[in-house]
Amino acid sequence: MPPDATDTKRRILAAARAEFAQYGLAGARVDRIAETGQANKRSIYVHFGSKNDLFDRVVTSALTDMAESVPFTAEDLPAYAGALFDYLIARPEVLRLTTWAGLERAEASPNEVQAYEPKVTVLTEIVGEMAVDVLALLLGQVTAWQSASAALRAHAPDDPWSASRLQHHRALLITSVEALVDAAKCNTALPSSEPEGRSKVFRN
Repeated sequence: MPPDATDTKRRILAAARAEFAQYGLAGARVDRIAETGQANKRSIYVHFGSKNDLFDRVVTSALTDMAESVPFTAEDLPAYAGALFDYLIARPEVLRLTTWAGLERAEASPNEVQAYEPKVTVLTEIVGEMAVDVLALLLGQVTAWQSASAALRAHAPDDPWSASRLQHHRALLITSVEALVDAAKCNTALPSSEPEGRSKVFRN
């Protein structure tokens, strides 16, 4: 019986996800992916193309899985933020993958851009032109604890990754997103002119 190509591809993708999450695109090695995935290097190139192509596939797959597991609820952004926080805490490699992609890619892939389009479209109906800003601020708040420096997290009164600490942070996150939504609804259009009293220094 010939080998199952589907199973081979699944093992390669799992190995590539772990490799890219740990080392990024530049630091990842195809031979390590092949060894971990119990496949030969040739099969990787046959199924997925270059290392760059494989990286894009892994990042796109991670974003797709996340979108399916945590549906975007524009009508309830605080709940979405909480669910997304839980998902990323349980799967830290997803945030590492997207961080590497942002650091090592000059531009986002078409698939990554497409992933945000329905979110921006539906959110625009609620907060207007501020949709992209609101989504950027929301995602920044969702990942703030993971992205904070270890030196800052060391000042937490208990284990930074304990269940109680994460629950306290999650509760604060939801409150913060509620305030963000309220602020966005009060300011649904981009300012057409500079605020009064803005220092001339900032215009030079």
